[in-house]
Amino acid sequence: MLDNDIVRVFLLLAVFASVFLLLQVVFRATADTTVHLNAINKRLRMIRQGTKREDVIAELRRNDPLRDVQGEGFFVGLNRKFRQMLMMADVPFGPGQVMLGMAVVFLVLTILIALFASLANFPLSFGVMQLVLAVAAAFSIGIPLFILSFLAHRRRKRMQDQFPVALDIFVRALRSGHPVSAAIELLTEEMEDPIGSQFGLVADEVSYGADLTAALQSMAERWDMDDIRMFVVSLSLQNETGGNLAEILENLSDVIRERASLYMKVRALSSEGRMTGWILGVLPIVLFVMLFMMNPPFYLDVALDPIFFIGFPLLIAWYLFGIYMIRRLIDLKV
Repeated sequence: MLDNDIVRVFLLLAVFASVFLLLQVVFRATADTTVHLNAINKRLRMIRQGTKREDVIAELRRNDPLRDVQGEGFFVGLNRKFRQMLMMADVPFGPGQVMLGMAVVFLVLTILIALFASLANFPLSFGVMQLVLAVAAAFSIGIPLFILSFLAHRRRKRMQDQFPVALDIFVRALRSGHPVSAAIELLTEEMEDPIGSQFGLVADEVSYGADLTAALQSMAERWDMDDIRMFVVSLSLQNETGGNLAEILENLSDVIRERASLYMKVRALSSEGRMTGWILGVLPIVLFVMLFMMNPPFYLDVALDPIFFIGFPLLIAWYLFGIYMIRRLIDLKV
């Protein structure tokens, strides 16, 4: 009887161990597959789907701020900044499509809010129309721009965090005997987005005859990153004067990490000011839209006052001036 109980216990332990090992193998295989799929960047995914290289380059450079934006001036600079924000946010639409969508939403909201005010027995006076236009602009332009700015900032931050790792891979490839072009191709296969696709774009441009230094400089200007500019300068100096490129880039990687550490300390010390800037910038627009949606007469009654005609535009101008000053105060250079 005792022997049968011992055999039964051993059988149960054997079954448990077998199921446990089988589940471990399945979970490990699933995890490896998931990690592999997540590591594939947008460029490689498009190539695996059979997309032509020309179409891949066109897609990756859809909102390139350096393309089709020539000249200098205030409006040219705004156009370049807007395209750069769309590129960093990885928006699958061009600047014309985004602005057209905002304009359509603005027009529809203006008509609907004006119709609602008219049905609520509020005369469409000059002040009411000012309020209607302000609500429509806040909902269709202000909030989307804040969201796009947040997405662009987050993706640029990820690009900055990835660059030292990319330099380490680049250095190891050079020390293994690979040329510079092969090292860049390795980055396109090993790095995730956004830096994987960006180096892939550099590799495609070089394969079509562009100069390597010029292609990397274009990437640095697109993302407005000093780290990539230092990388381009290091490559240029090494090409002209010679030297151990792997050692130069390894030292550059250390400098970038030290600079990033100092930058994070500065961000930590200035976090209160930056958070205050975000709250003071976003909260008035969000509250303005929410209060108008919950209680429209709260604003429409005031809009009938003659002083509203002058006070409301001055309030908007003062808000924009405050946003400009806050941006200047929290724009710390490291």
